[in-house]
Amino acid sequence: MAFERITQKDWYKILGAKPSDSLAELKQKYQKLALLYHPDKQKADAPAGEVEERVQRFIEIDQAWKILGNEETKKEYDLQQREDNLSKEWPLHAQIYLEDMSWNEDEQCYTLSCRCGGNYTVFKSETKDVSLVCCDTCSLVIEIL
Repeated sequence: MAFERITQKDWYKILGAKPSDSLAELKQKYQKLALLYHPDKQKADAPAGEVEERVQRFIEIDQAWKILGNEETKKEYDLQQREDNLSKEWPLHAQIYLEDMSWNEDEQCYTLSCRCGGNYTVFKSETKDVSLVCCDTCSLVIEIL
């Protein structure tokens, strides 16, 4: 199950978790919140607005778990978050096509020299997952098209 890239919610914050939390820790936080906000656990005399708010919170908690509880979608989400953070914090040096980078057969990676003398490196195994790459020496970033 892939999640939409347009999703800008912080799924870790929703679960009260950190990206470094283990799957077991994430599951524990999810279960605690799911029990707390589950529609069946609501007070019968609660105001309708509060019930609706708690149901929406439960839906968000469930969505967060569906993304963070699966290794593949968690990895995809973490990469997206890292990329979004890089594009906000780091200056974009250039937009480059992967084919325009130099291929290194021995190390199975693409490289491009940065204007500072450092290198941008993309390993073959990362080519489908990565679109922003940091220079190994300075703070410049390139975007792979």
